[in-house]
Amino acid sequence: MVDEKYEIDNLDREIIFELQEDARRQFKIIAGKLKVSEGTIKNRVERLIKQDILKLEARVNPFALPRRISAIVGVNLKERNHEEIMKKIEKIPWVTSVWNASGRFDLFFELMVDSLESLNGALFKNDLEKIGGISYTETFIILSSNTKYFKIYRP
Repeated sequence: MVDEKYEIDNLDREIIFELQEDARRQFKIIAGKLKVSEGTIKNRVERLIKQDILKLEARVNPFALPRRISAIVGVNLKERNHEEIMKKIEKIPWVTSVWNASGRFDLFFELMVDSLESLNGALFKNDLEKIGGISYTETFIILSSNTKYFKIYRP
């Protein structure tokens, strides 16, 4: 990540919109549509990625896959060591994202597992139990979504 904040402009936004529609869209096609050179698109995308503004990655729809359970977990910590705990949670294979939040929970994380047994193991038997420093969690199982896509983990 770069220290200096990069302010995106209208061209950056239009490039992002194009890539949100199709992350594999060729820079040549985007350039033609936005009436700029292919090199401009390439440079802008590289800068957006370098500045940690844009990330191009494959995600899956958990509701299109058999035997997948997706959940969001709210976490309260015993101490104010958010960054340390976030880094530990990020290492759990089925965790797809972790974030610091305001409100009644200190942190949230998302995970996708193969079964209720796996969810139980992740929350109470294996993963979170080993991290420590957590006083309370509340788990919200996602029943459906038209917009939520997850990373899958490598076993």
